[in-house]
Amino acid sequence: MFLALLNSGMKIILHDFKPNVETLHCNVSLPKFIHLISNIMFLTKMRILIFSGDTFNFPRLKKALLRLLNLILIVSIACLWVLIAAKPALAQDNTINYNNANLQNRDFSHTNLVGGVFVAAEMRGANFQGADLTNAIMTKGVLLGANLEGANLSGALVDRVTFDNANLKNAIFTDATLTRSRFFDADITGADFSNALIDRYQVSLLCDRATGTNPVTEIATKESLGCK
Repeated sequence: MFLALLNSGMKIILHDFKPNVETLHCNVSLPKFIHLISNIMFLTKMRILIFSGDTFNFPRLKKALLRLLNLILIVSIACLWVLIAAKPALAQDNTINYNNANLQNRDFSHTNLVGGVFVAAEMRGANFQGADLTNAIMTKGVLLGANLEGANLSGALVDRVTFDNANLKNAIFTDATLTRSRFFDADITGADFSNALIDRYQVSLLCDRATGTNPVTEIATKESLGCK
């Protein structure tokens, strides 16, 4: 009985459960997941019975079996943890990923780019007019002369980005992180920076030319920047 349990448990752990180390992708179906949980529960009960009962009268054998059960339990729980931790990675399989990509003059106008990743991407002259970049990650991106008119960057991570000469007219940066980003000569007419994190020096520069009211949020650019 114990050997059958060992064989069944190790089959689930070593055969049915096949994690990919790089992506944490696993091909575990719901029945296999339930089977793994059942094995963990059964192994725990077996451990309790062996430890507290008089089934085994040989101390050395009892100690060896307990060690073996402990090992199987640890491996099973580790597999379960990886399985649970894999869910966020699996959810990212369809994420738009343009890390370090050359996107010069590319047209992304009116495109759904929610949660997209553009880390260190070269986006000079790119067209993001009316695009939805909510929660996008654009760290270290280059957007020199890019068109982001009416784009939604709410909650986006846009730190260390170059917006020089960019068209940010009516763009929405609500709750965005814009630390160490540059906006020299960028058109920010009607842009909404409400609750965005921006360096004080950049805020002072932006306030000097802040005009207009965002047509979507109806918040004045000066008000969103906290200009005095």
